[in-house]
Amino acid sequence: MSVHDGIGMTSGRTRMRMIDSLRAQGINNERVLGAMAEIPRHLFVEEGIASRAYEDVPLPIGHGQTISSPFIVAIMTQLLLEKQPMNKVLEIGTGCGYQTAVLARLVKEVYTLERIAPLMDKARRHLRDLRMYNVRFKHVDGHGGYPEGSPYDGILMAASATHVPEALKEQLAVGGRMVLPVGVEDQWLYVIDRDEKGFTEKRCAAVRFVPLMPGVA
Repeated sequence: MSVHDGIGMTSGRTRMRMIDSLRAQGINNERVLGAMAEIPRHLFVEEGIASRAYEDVPLPIGHGQTISSPFIVAIMTQLLLEKQPMNKVLEIGTGCGYQTAVLARLVKEVYTLERIAPLMDKARRHLRDLRMYNVRFKHVDGHGGYPEGSPYDGILMAASATHVPEALKEQLAVGGRMVLPVGVEDQWLYVIDRDEKGFTEKRCAAVRFVPLMPGVA
């Protein structure tokens, strides 16, 4: 048995209970469910709270940041993947790297941005341990995106912006989709599609994310 398999509250059986719960909550993309069934979420949280890794709650990962609940990871990924094909995706807010790993299982190439260097270093180690090599890590302020890698088929943001950053819209390919939380006190998940005529926005669900912060640390 490898460390990836887990035991007790981090076992494969516990992981499958998480998948059953996601199905019951309306997650129906089998590719998303399959990726989340394969990826050991307990490796992405501190050892002291690993037994809670498969509960449907956000958990602290240090530096004032959290790992999103499994449902939030699943619904954001499912919304993103409704638009096909997704060959190249930009993620803003690497955090511990769990959402990054889910994306890396499902798309050809992931660019991920993180402003807090120790978090990025830890996420890079996690993905290397899982032998995921299709991810490019960038230590930058996420507000401006990463124009050097654009255009992106998909953009996913894991922190709440006060508004939809124009710089990110510019980096979205025609035919692409962006999924992000927007708001301060009242936060909503937005889906933004780009076509030849411009952009369309759809407000999906109330959410709670840490704010998108400026600068690097």
